[in-house]
Amino acid sequence: MNKENKYTIDNIDGKAKAATFETVHGTVQTPVFMNVATVAAIKGAVSTEDLESIGTQVMLCNTYHLHVRPGDQLVHDMGGVRKFTVWDKPVLTDSGGFQVFSLAELRKIKEEGVFFNSHIDGRKIFMGPEESMQIQSNLASTIAMVFDECPSSRAERSYVAESVARTERWLLRCKEEMERLNSLPETINKNQMLFGINQGACFDDIRIENAKRIAELDLPGYSIGGLAVGETHEEMYHILDVTVPHLPQNKPVYLMGVGTPENILEGIERGVDFFDCVYPSRNGRHGHVYTDHGKLNLLNARFERDERPIEEGCQCPACRRYSRSYIRHLLKAKEMLGLRLCVLHNLFFYNKMMADARNAILANKFTEFKKCKLEGFMAEETI
Repeated sequence: MNKENKYTIDNIDGKAKAATFETVHGTVQTPVFMNVATVAAIKGAVSTEDLESIGTQVMLCNTYHLHVRPGDQLVHDMGGVRKFTVWDKPVLTDSGGFQVFSLAELRKIKEEGVFFNSHIDGRKIFMGPEESMQIQSNLASTIAMVFDECPSSRAERSYVAESVARTERWLLRCKEEMERLNSLPETINKNQMLFGINQGACFDDIRIENAKRIAELDLPGYSIGGLAVGETHEEMYHILDVTVPHLPQNKPVYLMGVGTPENILEGIERGVDFFDCVYPSRNGRHGHVYTDHGKLNLLNARFERDERPIEEGCQCPACRRYSRSYIRHLLKAKEMLGLRLCVLHNLFFYNKMMADARNAILANKFTEFKKCKLEGFMAEETI
């Protein structure tokens, strides 16, 4: 690990961790929710200034999408994704591996990597471990993810075992290539970190053995992938229960693509530090907003004359000024401001929930905090 990266556990409450992760681009306090800026922007007209105002610590960008448009070489020439977006805090880039899962009709997987057809113009694209590292190096993110395949949670055991073995081989290639790239004079971020990814669908033994093997590489951080892709919540929590204990305690753990507020609280309780999900922005763009007393659909007629903010006492930009009635009007009129205010509220809600969870862990009160939160969420659509 580079000297600029330091992970310190501030307190452990049960298995829940509150930690401080010092990176070359700033300090991250965990548990943390990474706000998803797929193409280097949060959908819903949210700027990086907005992200700062709502307590965002880490922005997540999508390697595959930025490679396709505007092109990672362009981003490099513009100074890297942080300078390009005017964001001076940490950025995590995924590896493009999830597109191996999500673009199933447009792909062909081989040992050297994956052949894609672009979802935009159909052109042929090849991405392997080395190419993924090169793209992420051009983007100059703080944290890069290894190139992996994300097998379906319902895939046959034989396929999952073969896929995980290949992903392990890809990890070694990613590590070697990143070390090479970080040594080049033209590389923007020579301290770029590589996080490993645990895979194995819903097979306990494959997950555990994979966790043990990648832990031996002493990477700066580790993630758990291939969840929230079709399995039940109970299956997800079980996989976390059996897998997290086999990942290094002294490194950050990242649960990829998860999820609802309930999912996140369950993940924190099991020792996860990092989370990301498109839910808060996607739901916000459809008028669905999160509160401590349930999720609301602001398009419902009952909010037509409701003068209250989305949530009483919330300090987000939407709740400080605007009523449910007005935001509903904007949504019905298909005005961008309505989507923007709902997205800002939801991201603020997620970010604040993480800060509150951290404080609860530091005070050894996470169990009570989680119980109170979950009881409130059960009141869905009642306020």
